[in-house]
Amino acid sequence: MVKDDMNPAPQSSICSRIETKPMTSITSKEIRPSGGVLLLGATGRLGGMLRRHWPQAGDLLCQSRRAMAGFAQFDLPLPGQPPSDAALRAAEGVRAIICLSGVTPAAARNGQPMSDNTTLATAALDLAQAAGVSRVLIASSAAVYGAGKGAMSETQAVTPLSDYGRAKLAMEQAVLARGAGIARILRIGNVAGADAILGGWRPGMALDQFADGRTPRRSYIGPVTLARVMHGLCGSADLPDVLNIAAPGVVEMGALLDAAGLAWQPRPAGAESIAKVELDTNALERLVPFAPENTSPAGLVGEWQQDRQNP
Repeated sequence: MVKDDMNPAPQSSICSRIETKPMTSITSKEIRPSGGVLLLGATGRLGGMLRRHWPQAGDLLCQSRRAMAGFAQFDLPLPGQPPSDAALRAAEGVRAIICLSGVTPAAARNGQPMSDNTTLATAALDLAQAAGVSRVLIASSAAVYGAGKGAMSETQAVTPLSDYGRAKLAMEQAVLARGAGIARILRIGNVAGADAILGGWRPGMALDQFADGRTPRRSYIGPVTLARVMHGLCGSADLPDVLNIAAPGVVEMGALLDAAGLAWQPRPAGAESIAKVELDTNALERLVPFAPENTSPAGLVGEWQQDRQNP
């Protein structure tokens, strides 16, 4: 079977299957809910964050390949195969499917083919079409942009630099070619706690420092805000085919570690270092609101610490 639950994380009791009442959305236009939201890849790191902070109790049905209390257990279908009865039962009646299933660079180093990013995403799409689900949100990555200049928008040409970025772009193209209007691609930026800075901090960590004294600046989003945003997008009727997912602006990595009280050492930035990677969030901001605390180093660290306290 194709592996679809990278970076296993502890389970959470928020995963359940009950009938839901129409929610008050954070978007201006809504799809009337007919059920909950099915989360594929729910045992991964981002899946754990959504489980812990999903704003509507009883609304999230979580999938796992392994038997876990409170989770729907099934595999995504292999290419050319129909979804299993268990998968169809889980998907039937939901208003949206979120697909976080994919292959991380770490999994690829352990032998998982990067091409499985496409296999898993198209399998999620096949499940949605078989179950009559009209909205599928499929996680991609800001890695598809490569070293683009300025605030990178969803409509610009992309040139990924890494194998991971190229695999995610191939996945996007395959999904949009087959999506029949129901699939939406989410290019997710750095998530506080699932990143290499807060999530990967270690004693003696060094950060590139550029001639202006700054450390790298990146688009970020906190885990609590990410769950709120994803919840809102599941009910929005006006989503573009591709959407950047990040809080507005950029955050300096040194400032993020400073706000967390984590020590770091500067090192001269090399010629290959990228000073700024910013996602254009204008389209997202038209759909969901952001407050200043969603975008500041202190606010991001606060959400990270809140997430760590509720594993």
